Amino acid sequence: MKKGLKLFGILGLATVLFYGCNQPAATSSEGSTPETTTASGDLKVAFVYTDSVINKYEYFVKKSEEITEKGKKFEGELQSRAQGFEREVANFQQSANSMTQNQALAKQDELGKKQQNLMTYRDNLMQELSVDEANLYNEVYTQVQEYLDNYAKENSLDVILSYTRGGAVWYASDAMDVTKAVIDGLNKKYNSTSTDSAK
Repeated sequence: MKKGLKLFGILGLATVLFYGCNQPAATSSEGSTPETTTASGDLKVAFVYTDSVINKYEYFVKKSEEITEKGKKFEGELQSRAQGFEREVANFQQSANSMTQNQALAKQDELGKKQQNLMTYRDNLMQELSVDEANLYNEVYTQVQEYLDNYAKENSLDVILSYTRGGAVWYASDAMDVTKAVIDGLNKKYNSTSTDSAK
């Protein structure tokens, strides 16, 4: 059996950073800076480290772990099917000499179809995980956006920038960093919602 039938990379799906951003070399600054903003004229601006907000948002962490566990389960199912197919191929190779030509051709055709079915099964599993991941990103994006809208209003902010390594913002004063406040607020809101729904 070809190695291509094995499932590669499925467990890494949930570890991709939001929008594929690389994690900044140092994000510890968001935990030690004052939660104030700097005004530029009449414009009040703040920023958040995007990857920190996503990766420390407990809802995202929980759902990512669920996707990872689902990936492990899928991988186990696929490996079981693949091993069964490999055994069938090995048995055919051992008994092929005792078969007629028509029997051998029929068995080869049968194995070819099973191999194709196995590949389709693998692709379907990977597609399902990809959909789960995309749905999670959409949910988290919506939740963070809604929270930031309210946060901006409550703190009289005009703009909240997304700070990511290699992004549009090359420098911002630490005084404008509200990452920790946003993370704490998001988690507080999520945990209170989870508690209410559990009652």
